[in-house]
Amino acid sequence: MNLTDLTRMYDFTGRTIVVTGGTGVLCGTMASALNGCGANVAILARSEEKGAAVLSAMGGPGRAVIVPGDVLKPETLAEAAERVLAEFGRIDGLINGAGGNSPQATTRPDLSFFNLPEEALRYVFDLNLLGTILPCQAFGRRMATQGEGVILNISSMSALRPLTRVIGYSAAKAGINNFTEWLAVHLATEFSPRLRVNAIAPGFFLGEQNRNLLIDPQTGELTPRGQSIIAHTPMKRFGEPKDLLGAVLWLLSPASSFVTGIVVPVDGGFSAFGGV
Repeated sequence: MNLTDLTRMYDFTGRTIVVTGGTGVLCGTMASALNGCGANVAILARSEEKGAAVLSAMGGPGRAVIVPGDVLKPETLAEAAERVLAEFGRIDGLINGAGGNSPQATTRPDLSFFNLPEEALRYVFDLNLLGTILPCQAFGRRMATQGEGVILNISSMSALRPLTRVIGYSAAKAGINNFTEWLAVHLATEFSPRLRVNAIAPGFFLGEQNRNLLIDPQTGELTPRGQSIIAHTPMKRFGEPKDLLGAVLWLLSPASSFVTGIVVPVDGGFSAFGGV
């Protein structure tokens, strides 16, 4: 195999990738990179205004569109799938990036585990786990009909190493790991071995949801929690969105054609560090 053949593996020209959570920083970066590699990108968004901002940052040779939809509303997902098919003719890949946490599903000095509100836990479970399963049904159905396609789920380091206080999010992301393995086997054995499902587990990336937990807004210094994370990260830094792209492009490309049912940590070594 020569350089031309290897490069061709990462040429997504003519392929269509659906991205949920694409209006966020991490998945927006993934969508932009795929578009830069020639892919047609359909970003599922509840807010077309937020989606438009993501589109304006794309300058790749592929086309990019915003498709209205809600990962927790199957009827909107079915409509979104039909719109993508009408626009591009097929669906080659799906990135399940929609997710998030709630302060009410996280323990703290004034909120005991025993008092966590049921509605907050349900919100986090639904958004992360059900918000991954339902898009897999809607868009995966179309890929199963084609007999080929790739699904990439977004797990978390908290699924591999449950983080103190973060019960709802950690449990939901652990469910995504299990679901990734289950769906990989199900699609390959029941439909086609050319249907693949994998996941990445990002380590610690600064974002709007966790910035104030890791960086003191007054001093700009690491908080005690931020210090603990960096102390347990061999690479001694937080991740940057671009750090995810190598794993994402690999798992969505033919370069990983014999890879399915795995969860790849992208964490600066956090999950490998034993603390001594």
